[in-house]
Amino acid sequence: MEIEQQITPEVERGSKKAWVITADMGYGHQRAVHPLRDVAEDGIITVGSGQAASRNEEKLWKRVLNGYEFMSRAKEIPVIGNPLFNLLDTFMHIPSPYPMRDLSNKTLQVAILESSINKGLCLGMLETIKTKDLPVVTSFYATAIAADMKGFNSVYCIICDADINRVWVAKEPWESKIEYFAPCGKAAQRLKAYGVQEEKIFTTGFPLPIELLGDRDLTILKADLAQRLDYLDPENVFWRRHKRNVKHFLGKENCIPRKDRKFTIAFAVGGAGAQKEIGEKIALSLKTKILNDEVKLILVAGIRKDVKDFFDSVKEKITNDDSKIEIIYAESLYEYFDKFNVILKYTDVLWTKPSELSFYCALGIPIIVAPPIGSQEKFNAKWLYEVQAGIKQENPDYTDQWLFESLNKGRLAEAAWSGFLKARKLGTFKILEILETGKLISEKSPVMR
Repeated sequence: MEIEQQITPEVERGSKKAWVITADMGYGHQRAVHPLRDVAEDGIITVGSGQAASRNEEKLWKRVLNGYEFMSRAKEIPVIGNPLFNLLDTFMHIPSPYPMRDLSNKTLQVAILESSINKGLCLGMLETIKTKDLPVVTSFYATAIAADMKGFNSVYCIICDADINRVWVAKEPWESKIEYFAPCGKAAQRLKAYGVQEEKIFTTGFPLPIELLGDRDLTILKADLAQRLDYLDPENVFWRRHKRNVKHFLGKENCIPRKDRKFTIAFAVGGAGAQKEIGEKIALSLKTKILNDEVKLILVAGIRKDVKDFFDSVKEKITNDDSKIEIIYAESLYEYFDKFNVILKYTDVLWTKPSELSFYCALGIPIIVAPPIGSQEKFNAKWLYEVQAGIKQENPDYTDQWLFESLNKGRLAEAAWSGFLKARKLGTFKILEILETGKLISEKSPVMR
């Protein structure tokens, strides 16, 4: 099937310019700001890169990134992997939310961050944004706190996970001017526990690609989801239970099956390239179904050439046909995001670790939850299960059995519908709205939020 390579709905993406800032610390922080690229003054700023850092600061950020990637892959080290990872993960540990209590006291991580900023961390970024008096929107805690410490006004911080470490909040939150965009109620609740005043918290939802939404009425999303539900419910189990609600919320005109493609599964690795072996197991388990055109598999390598090469070797064991197994890879990050957004239009199941992509369940895509890496991903997985949009990964060696059992029983369709109904979809529009007006208007509809 021919799939268009550019999705360009004519929508209002906001006219007020802002400094849009991110960090090269995995895909999450950068994916969060990509939908805001049209309002980014002089383009999206990545701290630690040559555009916004001295050579010494760039080296510092490189060491931090290497440390992050080492932590993400530490579990793969034989024998010592798990103990080593657990030791590293304690640094970003997120405490249990219960019992509810005041967690506003500063931690060691907060003190280290403040000291690093005073020694020059984020200095290049600060020098850049002082040239124009514009709002600052950032998806990384260090840049938000650095801008706040240096007296910048209108600093907004996008939270990228369902729960966060104390380091995301200033040492004395009651004096901080940072305002937060929370992807869900859990994150908003945690910010309050860390001492952030309620009026400085906007529960917007995670900023999703406008290309996959269409507009504030979700015209593209509704059309795509209606077709996806047909592929996710081959035995009409889900449809018999929910057809009235589906037609009501998605529109009868969208609920006419087209049957113009194959059932499609996408497996995506994170920025550090961890868990690529799961993709191989999925492919080998589904080999017969792939060759019989019962399913298409998409292996998402991101910008990792080593992962692409690995997936190429996996594909060679099964087929050379791109219509049966497709590999998504790009040399640049934002090119990758654009390619990924294209394939999500016709992806029926997204299999990935519970990163920021957890919030993509709002698009009506069921998430097969690979083992979490780190405290924040454990909380993301917990959130996915709570909104009933995530299904825990079973043994990938038997994907052809358990996944298709869930498919035929309508469970994947149920997860897709739950994500669409319960997760927030309008995050990008809400953020643009706040930049324009300074206010967030609450929506009455359970879907249009």
